[in-house]
Amino acid sequence: MKACLLRIEGLVQGVGYRQATVQAAQRFGIVGWVRNRRDGSVEAHVQGNAEAIAALIAWAHQGPPAAMVEKVLVTDVSPIETTEFTWQPTE
Repeated sequence: MKACLLRIEGLVQGVGYRQATVQAAQRFGIVGWVRNRRDGSVEAHVQGNAEAIAALIAWAHQGPPAAMVEKVLVTDVSPIETTEFTWQPTE
């Protein structure tokens, strides 16, 4: 199992990015969480097989239709104990 922390920057809050991320993660069979950050970015801890993670990262560069993604930063991290993909409170 691969796990990554994504930090998505640009116009990504107030455009349905978190909800769309939950839907995309479920479609790709990924578990983890997504949350807004106080600096205006969105952060997601994603884990699953390498192909699914790559597909979600590719999706994250576009996001939902109203988003304007400037960059996606990806950091490898340790997996967490979870069996679903959830929303987390703003950090």
